[in-house]
Amino acid sequence: MDAARKLKSYTMDDIYNLPDGQRAELMDGELYMMAAPGRIHQKVVMELSFRIREYIGRNNGGCEVYPSPFAVFLNADDKTYLEPDISVVCDKNKLTDKGCNGAPDWIIEVVSSASKRMDYYRKLFQYRTAGVREYWITDPDKQRVTVYNFEHDTIEEYSFSDKVKAGIYEDFEIDFAELK
Repeated sequence: MDAARKLKSYTMDDIYNLPDGQRAELMDGELYMMAAPGRIHQKVVMELSFRIREYIGRNNGGCEVYPSPFAVFLNADDKTYLEPDISVVCDKNKLTDKGCNGAPDWIIEVVSSASKRMDYYRKLFQYRTAGVREYWITDPDKQRVTVYNFEHDTIEEYSFSDKVKAGIYEDFEIDFAELK
């Protein structure tokens, strides 16, 4: 490969010009095509979204829950666009008709075989750098949940038989044993 050859840098225009039905994410000008999620992935996303939304409603909370596809514009540029599996946004000033401008408070990614590297490495760095308060990597294959609480600089590991406490709330936990 010619070292002098410059790689194409993609922008939001490239995301908006994708053919209907095709989805991609954009990180620092690099385009990553997204595969359709599987049944287990969607079940976990639906169950977690429901439990979070139910908690917020029961407690008259001000945060909002958005499952994918939901646009998150992490940076104030046109080179980063993500669609987290679940975004919890507490600052309504960040919300527009197009999605969320800036970091959601809590992001959950449900790992699939096609997304492992992205979820465990690339997105972890992006979310931490952008100011996401809490990031969960939920891995159905490994039956594991990794919780990154960026506000307190902690990392905790849980199994799918554990109750996992949400760090952005004082009294909310999700019993993963109930998700089966």
